[in-house]
Amino acid sequence: MFLHQGNAPSNTLLAALPRADRARLVALAEPARLGLRDAVARRGEPFSHAYFPLTAFFSKVVPADRGSLEVGLVGFEGFLGFPLLLGVDLSPHDAIVQGGGDALRIPARAFRRELERSSPLRRLAGRYTHVVMTQLAQNVVCNRFHVVEQRLARWLLMSADRARSLNFAVTHAFLAMILGVRRVGVTQAAQALSDRGLIEYARGRMVIRDRRALQAVACPCYRIDLETYREGFRR
Repeated sequence: MFLHQGNAPSNTLLAALPRADRARLVALAEPARLGLRDAVARRGEPFSHAYFPLTAFFSKVVPADRGSLEVGLVGFEGFLGFPLLLGVDLSPHDAIVQGGGDALRIPARAFRRELERSSPLRRLAGRYTHVVMTQLAQNVVCNRFHVVEQRLARWLLMSADRARSLNFAVTHAFLAMILGVRRVGVTQAAQALSDRGLIEYARGRMVIRDRRALQAVACPCYRIDLETYREGFRR
C-alpha cells in the first residue's frame, strides 16, 4: 500500500528529520483531535498553524462559482501549510478534515522560526512542496481528460492510503463536490464499481473490497501520484 507504515500513528515527513530537529519541532507542537468536516484553514485567511497529520487527513478545496473542487489531499505523508515555507501567510485554499483523527499542530510563527533554523526541515518541506505542485498540475490533467469512474477510483485509493484503511467515511454529496460533477454522476460511477464487487457503500461508509481491481480501473494519475512521492523523497 502507498506509503504504508503499519499501524503506528506517525508522520512520514517528521520521521525523516534528524532526531534533534524532530525533537525541537515536536516540542513546539500540540496534539489536535480533528473531527470530520472540521475546517483547519480558509482561503485568503492567515494560517494559524502548520498541521502534521498522524491519523487524520485533509481535503484541500478551492471554492468556485458553481461549488467547490478538491485540488489535493494531505495525510501522514506530509503537512498542511507549505506556503509558509515560501514566505506566504495566507492559505490559497480551504482545508477540510476528510478523515477524522489526530494531528500535531504548530503555531505558524513558531514553524517559520524553525524553518529558518533547521536546514533539514527546509529541505524536506521543499521536497514536499515540489510534490504538491506536481500533483496539482496532474489534477488539472485528470479533471480534463479522465471519466468520472476513473477519477472516483483514484480518489478512493488516495483516501484509503491516507486513512491507512480500506474502510472510511465519505458521502456521495461530498464526492460530487470534490470531483466537480453532479451527484447523479458520482452515484452512477459508484454503482458501477459496486456492481463489479470493487466497493461497498452504505450509510456514509465506503469499503474497498478489491483494491487490486480498483487500481486497474483508476486513471494513470494514481500511479503517477505514487511515483511523484517516491521520486520526491528519494535520498
